[in-house]
Amino acid sequence: VQLQASGGGLVQAGGSLRLSCEASGFSFSRYTMAWFRQAPGKEREAVSTISWSGSSTYYADSVKGRFTISRDNAKNTVYLQMNSLNPEDTAVYYCAADNDGLLTAPIYRYDYWGQGTQVTVSS
Repeated sequence: VQLQASGGGLVQAGGSLRLSCEASGFSFSRYTMAWFRQAPGKEREAVSTISWSGSSTYYADSVKGRFTISRDNAKNTVYLQMNSLNPEDTAVYYCAADNDGLLTAPIYRYDYWGQGTQVTVSS
């Protein structure tokens, strides 16, 4: 099983980034997919999740209206489009897969995790 996250980088406040996470080794289309983030000294938090079909999504209040999650089951890939970035979005972003089918499953329920990609937003 592998989740390969990419697309992070350094961006100025107000800018945009698009994260990608390519999955392999499991039945991607059957899993709820999520993006989490962890800033230095803080707990890992859920940013956004998407159902296996892509028909349902969840966003943390802090990113609503700025971030958009999507998936392409044919490519085994989940995306996170991040717009209007601000310094508070600086964190390592992780993708994760959950087979429970819940958009707000607790973190310990996630079965697979990617290695993380660093997002740094300068003011």
